[in-house]
Amino acid sequence: MQMLNQLRNNHNNNKNNNKLKKSHILLIGSLLIFCGVFSLSWNYLVKMRDAIYSEMKIAMMDDVPLNTNESHPTTSENENVNNTQEPEYHEIDFSKYLGVLEIPKIGLKRGFYNVGSRYNNISYNVAMADGSDLPDVINGNLILMAHSGDSYISYFAYLYKLTIGDMTYITYAGNKYTYQITNIYEVEKNGVVKLIRNHDKTTLTLITCTKDNDYTQTVYIAERVG
Repeated sequence: MQMLNQLRNNHNNNKNNNKLKKSHILLIGSLLIFCGVFSLSWNYLVKMRDAIYSEMKIAMMDDVPLNTNESHPTTSENENVNNTQEPEYHEIDFSKYLGVLEIPKIGLKRGFYNVGSRYNNISYNVAMADGSDLPDVINGNLILMAHSGDSYISYFAYLYKLTIGDMTYITYAGNKYTYQITNIYEVEKNGVVKLIRNHDKTTLTLITCTKDNDYTQTVYIAERVG
């Protein structure tokens, strides 16, 4: 009789253990499903937030004057350019900008502000580096910087598609200037960029992070041809 009771108890314990295991499996499965749904929802919400944030920046820029007297970090064209800033995607009234950069090959058309403007920063726009010359300065060098990558401020995301011989354009003060890319090279990402150009040529320099390389930046040198 005692043996029979013990067998019954063992059987009941096994049933309880099986029920407990099933409960644990259901709980873990539910948690995994919840985590998956939360992750997908979070990514969607982050994208929505970024889009809204971008629109807010664009709306703010509509009321910004072309020039301001705010200070801007200094860099010298002494062939070194500080590149510690950060960019906005959207077409707004180009008349509000100092100038407009166009690269038809990659479908890029972006305005840029004067160095003295607080919106001359790659957190908002394509930015003009201190020490730059305007396009009408003979043998000068206009230096523009922007982010690459896949964020809404990555205006130079497709510069990597450019090759020597491609055309770029700058519209400034009612005139459109034509440049042709003559050199493309990479430099170490250390806060400064060495500029290699012909000082007997009027030049446009574009600087951005190298695609698929966290340790270098790519410099595109274009010489004016029209």
